[in-house]
Amino acid sequence: MANIKFILQYIIKPRTTGAILPSSKSLARKMTEHINFAEAECLVEYGPGTGVFTEKLLSGRRKDTELFLIERNANFCDMLREKYKNEPNLHIIEDSAENIGIHLAAQGFLFADYIISGLPFASLPPEISDNILEQTKNCLAPNGCFITFQYTLFKKKLFTKHFSKLTIKHELRNIPPAYVLTFQI
Repeated sequence: MANIKFILQYIIKPRTTGAILPSSKSLARKMTEHINFAEAECLVEYGPGTGVFTEKLLSGRRKDTELFLIERNANFCDMLREKYKNEPNLHIIEDSAENIGIHLAAQGFLFADYIISGLPFASLPPEISDNILEQTKNCLAPNGCFITFQYTLFKKKLFTKHFSKLTIKHELRNIPPAYVLTFQI
């Protein structure tokens, strides 16, 4: 059922959904493999969609770790709220990732330890991409990581404009195959 809802949202809003199918569990594993769940106090996910990465974050985190899901699509937000209604320390926010600092501050956080992103930067307007990446950089803890995936390396220069340390891995077990990019300040 989640795949059908995802495909429908792609048809209705292709620029913000970014893919015709949700990410694979293999991609979710690769996106979260370097998160130190034992020490993380605050996690953020941009564009959780149907919650493939969210599942990995929830299963790996400590129960007292705060998790912020930032999703612009109202239909996905409603689905996530229903799916995770009993999950403690979970904040599902219908808004742009450009406003992450406001939402963290509202819950008493200056920084997030890890920010992972499923946003389709290749289809976002350049000024929105820059705003999101600048806010991400400002909201990352000093040793924090920003982890995103992209289907091509076309936007690599955009990311390296904001972040200096970069690691790239390729995940072939996804449709389409994806690159996982991990950044540090």
